[in-house]
Amino acid sequence: MSIFLGIDIGTSGTKTIAINAKGELLGQATVSYPCMQPKPLWSEQDPDDWWNATVETVRRVIAQAQLKPADVKAIGLSGQMHGSVFLDKDNQVIRPAILWNDQRTALECDEIEEKVGGRKNLVKLVANPALTGFTAPKILWLRKHEPKNFERTRKVLLPKDEIRRRLTGEFATDVSDASGTLLLDVSARKWSTELLSKLDLDLDLMPQCYESPEITGKLTRESAELLGLSTDCVVVAGAGDCPAGAMGNGIVNKGALSTIIGTSSVMLMHSDDFAIEPEGRLHTICHTVPGKWLMMGVNLSGGGSMQWFRNQLCKTDHAQSEKNFYETLSTEASEIQVGSEGLIFLPYLSGERSPHNDPQARACFIGLTLAHTRAHMVRAIMEGVAYNMRETLSIIKALGVPVNQIRVSGGGSQSALWRSIQADAFGQNVCSINCDEGPAYGVALLAAVGVGAFASVEEACHATIKVVSETPCTPANATYYDRGFPIFKKLYCSLKDDFGSIAKIEDAYSNE
Repeated sequence: MSIFLGIDIGTSGTKTIAINAKGELLGQATVSYPCMQPKPLWSEQDPDDWWNATVETVRRVIAQAQLKPADVKAIGLSGQMHGSVFLDKDNQVIRPAILWNDQRTALECDEIEEKVGGRKNLVKLVANPALTGFTAPKILWLRKHEPKNFERTRKVLLPKDEIRRRLTGEFATDVSDASGTLLLDVSARKWSTELLSKLDLDLDLMPQCYESPEITGKLTRESAELLGLSTDCVVVAGAGDCPAGAMGNGIVNKGALSTIIGTSSVMLMHSDDFAIEPEGRLHTICHTVPGKWLMMGVNLSGGGSMQWFRNQLCKTDHAQSEKNFYETLSTEASEIQVGSEGLIFLPYLSGERSPHNDPQARACFIGLTLAHTRAHMVRAIMEGVAYNMRETLSIIKALGVPVNQIRVSGGGSQSALWRSIQADAFGQNVCSINCDEGPAYGVALLAAVGVGAFASVEEACHATIKVVSETPCTPANATYYDRGFPIFKKLYCSLKDDFGSIAKIEDAYSNE
């Protein structure tokens, strides 16, 4: 048998799946872990939690699919992008990993842009502006605020690449995940020695870069025994969760666009050619397809907004599973008319990235009245996330990029209502595919490509990923959202300065 594992190191948990050479799902397991917020807008995790979850999920999948050690030929790795794992000379983790949704590095972002002569120059250099979630400003933050830890640091790894190190002993990453560090020359698909030099950072801090399907090493004897696998099993470079999710949706051809509503909400557009959005409102990153790119917009609190609402504002019936309770909320919201009777939600619970790049942005319910219920608030959250993704879609279309098909996925898109809201807000039908395992499925396919089960990434996707249903756009609802969208955009502009003032007050108070 030729079996391939896909392991996705997510923010809320690690998911492992097993597929065969036909792309059929044989087993899957997920283990959750906590996220720490030691200060407002900070976000950290313990890499040991990722590793323990990896070991447990792999073991479960092996048992579930009744696999022998030699059956598994290759592993693909995916993970939350931008996170920073700092290792010392003995490969020990120095401090908790700083995550993608951490907003502590606004000053370091300003410093980076200043050192290269402004945002436009930075975008020309590495295809993206300096964002608080990216890896480079985290490294500068460590150097400034924890100098002793910085002096001990010998390697900086992304989350999935720390798991690779524990699996293979190798320091490696892939070009798609490396695109989110702000240290990769995205056009040339290699580390930007020019930017590293300007920031006074050593190239040796960074791991070796590979294309996504390339093999980066084999399992060590220790990790193979721990997982119940063979030392002949190879590990391919893999991908960041967003590009892996795009591949898992089959977004490998021109005109194809993907939306993913997980903790964040992400919109990804395939591009045959390297191109940048001059103002940096979209990210350009390397695709899992060698020699291709993705244009990407990210809202930091997409499905996370619904999770926050459930955890903080709902008295959950503990007899219901988390999935069932989300279904309950979605069912309630489906009874509410389009527009939530004038209630609007700005989904900026963790600040915002696309298109505003504003770590001080805050979430708001606007238009609340005594007539509004929990169901209205749930629908408003869904609509706010869809409006936010429409901002990204508008920028993509303004660049003249054709959007022939939109494929929706992620936990949020399991809701029929949320799929329908997306179709109506985008003014275009949206499609669902035969497999909704997301990034884990994408990197499992990369593992298969890496050992020759498929000739290319494109062949792997075309052979295994099919559209199975379509959610139509309802013209009357689309007309409503066409009228509401300018109001949604204007609300952020109206409140932007107030968000900044609130942040200054909080900073002053916390420092007293």
